[in-house]
Amino acid sequence: MTERRSISEEQLHAYVDDLLDEADRRRVEEFLGENPEAAEMIADWQSQNDGLRSAFAGYQKSSAADLQLVTMSGNQTRGLRTNRLSLVAASLAIFALGALGGHYAPALFDKPEITLAYTDALPQEAHNAFLVYASEVRHPVEVFADQEAHLATWLGKRLSIPDLKVPNLQSLGFRLVGGRLLPVVGTAGAMFMYEDADGQRLTVIVGRNPQNQSTSFRLASAGDIETFYWIDGDLGYAVTGEISRATLQKVAEECYRQFPS
Repeated sequence: MTERRSISEEQLHAYVDDLLDEADRRRVEEFLGENPEAAEMIADWQSQNDGLRSAFAGYQKSSAADLQLVTMSGNQTRGLRTNRLSLVAASLAIFALGALGGHYAPALFDKPEITLAYTDALPQEAHNAFLVYASEVRHPVEVFADQEAHLATWLGKRLSIPDLKVPNLQSLGFRLVGGRLLPVVGTAGAMFMYEDADGQRLTVIVGRNPQNQSTSFRLASAGDIETFYWIDGDLGYAVTGEISRATLQKVAEECYRQFPS
């Protein structure tokens, strides 16, 4: 459709976030009127925004009041922009308008010249770590739960977080399996693994954020695996699992409470 060339994806995001002037808003609405597939996607974005904002309204720190929520579902990505437009521009740059058809135009790792924003790279790395380690039977972690104090001290020293705590998720039915050191977006990161009584595992990732930005909670989905993640200054956090979204959300909230602020 030739109309798509005149409406950028950034404009579509700005339309949903009510950041366009009247003239540009009319142009987008005309485009949506002629493209029902795009109109349906926009309606879905608006619904996702409302749901995430409602779910995490009570857990934002005061410094994150004006920041972003993102939903990434399957092959589509939704960026909620607020006053920090520059952060969104960085993440939008990796997606082509072909996402309107339900597909990334460039695959994220097919274009090495593209530098992903930390907010895009963190959930990808968390997803990959879960895939690699959660299914491992004999060596899922480097340090097991019986050495929890050593695990916290070791990983805290490597990440320069002297008060790093290993989240306690027993109230949610998950016991600590252990943890390991692993790369997270090019720097040293920590992974903690947990398991419930049925053997369902989830991972919690902590990594250094060289871009020193902050966000509210975001949700990334790929198939049945979902990641709740957030960035607080120079640290990024991600909770990943193949469990219900409601349970994973509770885990993310609990980790948020326990990690150093």
